[in-house]
Amino acid sequence: MVNLDDAIVARLETYGETFEILLDPAAMNLIKAGKEIDLLEYLAVEDVFNNARKGTRPTEEMIAKAFGTSDIKEIAQKIISKGEVQITAEQRKEMLQAKKKQIVAYIAANAINPQTKLPHPPLRIELALDEAKFHTDPFKPVDKQVEEAMHLLRPILPIRFEKTKVAVRLKGDDYGRCYDDLIHFGIVEKEEWQADGSWIGLMEIPAGLITELTSKLNSKTKGNAAVKAIQ
Repeated sequence: MVNLDDAIVARLETYGETFEILLDPAAMNLIKAGKEIDLLEYLAVEDVFNNARKGTRPTEEMIAKAFGTSDIKEIAQKIISKGEVQITAEQRKEMLQAKKKQIVAYIAANAINPQTKLPHPPLRIELALDEAKFHTDPFKPVDKQVEEAMHLLRPILPIRFEKTKVAVRLKGDDYGRCYDDLIHFGIVEKEEWQADGSWIGLMEIPAGLITELTSKLNSKTKGNAAVKAIQ
């Protein structure tokens, strides 16, 4: 547990009251990196304050009214997601850049240009988001922000989320070293072993990942993997 003198303040103003928690700065670094954390492990004190530095506390009735719960973990999550965290301008800039990069990477991996059936390059997506004046929230989960990002992108880029089916063929000796990659990229819906010892699988993956999957498998098999989109 962090020392009180080193803790940072997360603050939410609602229902005419101020609610604060004292938080380990390390939590912000983990959130910035997109990690899921147990906030209880990063609270300097498992309590809610009106003014954390003075130690004044709201009544239980006011906490229940504002948050609908007395669970400190749920309260802390709401304060962090909806309120303000006492971080430096440089920390906030780093968090915004990291979260935006995650959003762009997600869209690039899962969306395609329906006109060409190919994914948009990440730089094109990033520039389009800048043009659309998309505002990244450093504390809001990526999946919650992707929908808003896509809404802003559609008037600028031909883009949509799409999954596709691919057939993958591997030599028997290559299957084991490629297994983790296969399940990382998508769902193997059907598979069978051939008489010559090779493996064939039918997979569903995000359309934007076909090129990456092909490259990954060929790097593991010295170019012996075959990946074909099924129309």
